[in-house]
Amino acid sequence: MPRAGLDTAAVVAAGAALADEVGAGRLTMGLLAERLGVRTPSLYKHVTGQEDLNRRIAALALSEAGAAVGAAIQGYAGRDALAAAARAFRTYVLDHPGRYAATIGMEPTGPDDPLTAGGRRLLDALIAVLRGYDLAESDDTHALRMLRSLFHGFATLQAAGGFRWSTDLDESFEWLVDFVDRGLRAP
Repeated sequence: MPRAGLDTAAVVAAGAALADEVGAGRLTMGLLAERLGVRTPSLYKHVTGQEDLNRRIAALALSEAGAAVGAAIQGYAGRDALAAAARAFRTYVLDHPGRYAATIGMEPTGPDDPLTAGGRRLLDALIAVLRGYDLAESDDTHALRMLRSLFHGFATLQAAGGFRWSTDLDESFEWLVDFVDRGLRAP
């Protein structure tokens, strides 16, 4: 019988929080069971194993990141939307480095996979940002990949302590946003 109050959503939420603490690569079913105060086999009533847990955490992270970016850009367009999206994405990754790391390399298995819905939520928010720029339709995919790469790269490098120079990180981040904005506005 499952422990009272423990369901799949609670297991995934606890796993995501633990991944943020210890890192996605160090998250194990045993460590999660210990955190939840249950024996490891009890978790298999809620997730099928480590891969399933990781996939569910990745889906949660994509959905949360998409919601954060989507909420941040409401009422903005152009550079203001770009800056709001970039800041929201960066904040999400810095606040949730483990769960965000779980998204890397995780591919949806089909249209019903929660990863697909979570990824779509983030993609839709980035598409909304790009609507504020006069881009050729043939450039849309390239622009989306650029935004995701830049936002992801800066945030994950910062989360990993990859910036060691004395220049202020916020100043560098704003410089990146300005640079991208100028590039997107270029004819």
